[in-house]
Amino acid sequence: MTSKRILLTGAAGLLGDVLRRSFAGQFQLLRLSDIVSLGTAGKGEEIVACDLADAAAVEAMCQGVDAIIHLGGIPYETGWPELLRSNIIGTINLYEGARRAGVDRVIFASSNHATGMHPNDRMLSGESPARPDSRYGLTKAFGEDVAALYAYKHGIRSFCLRIGSCLPKPDDKRALSTWLSQDDFVRLIQVGLSADYVHEIVYGVSKNTRSWWDNSAAYRLGYEPQDNAEVYAADVGDIELKTELARQYQGGNFVADEFEGRKEWLG
Repeated sequence: MTSKRILLTGAAGLLGDVLRRSFAGQFQLLRLSDIVSLGTAGKGEEIVACDLADAAAVEAMCQGVDAIIHLGGIPYETGWPELLRSNIIGTINLYEGARRAGVDRVIFASSNHATGMHPNDRMLSGESPARPDSRYGLTKAFGEDVAALYAYKHGIRSFCLRIGSCLPKPDDKRALSTWLSQDDFVRLIQVGLSADYVHEIVYGVSKNTRSWWDNSAAYRLGYEPQDNAEVYAADVGDIELKTELARQYQGGNFVADEFEGRKEWLG
């Protein structure tokens, strides 16, 4: 990997912990950040407590790194005030801090919920337009546009991952299409740290037989997923999402939650 000094935000979360364990000892510096405790720093690690809404603190945190893996923020649906502070202002501060610090690239944890209102009989790619299924999904679509601004105008390589269901194994039928194994997640992050790109949007998904997503852009950059959710199909059995709306659209329960629209508009 070309990057030697890495900043990982959201390091206390599930995916942050996966990367922390996988990347232990691989870099000159692995700077870990979150607003909650990260324990004791290991060899080659540096721990920085930082609220992403604090622009000055974020800028200071970005100094001296080659690349940023930005997992920080709220990873679920909640109210506007919380999402505005964490996912909107936090993402702006992160990219502006990266610009001021001269960081080469940012890997941005977007989400499949940025396109969740598309029906699940439609094959999407990184070029598919955003159709967010929630306030949370909208913050991720916004983040992809922030990434484009800072890539094309300010020269920060931006790798946006529309992450699916990154779990130890699929837990329902929907996840047979959206599953991203934790090992494949690490492989995809490694591509983001080493590949040559300007601004790319790819899907965070394994090589699933039932995938809804054409991930050829990720393959072109060197992603070689090794896992397939289909091996868990018998374990999942008939576990379905509870509502018809959730079963028909890619965002699943995020689509059905608070839905007040017209179904005929969703084609």
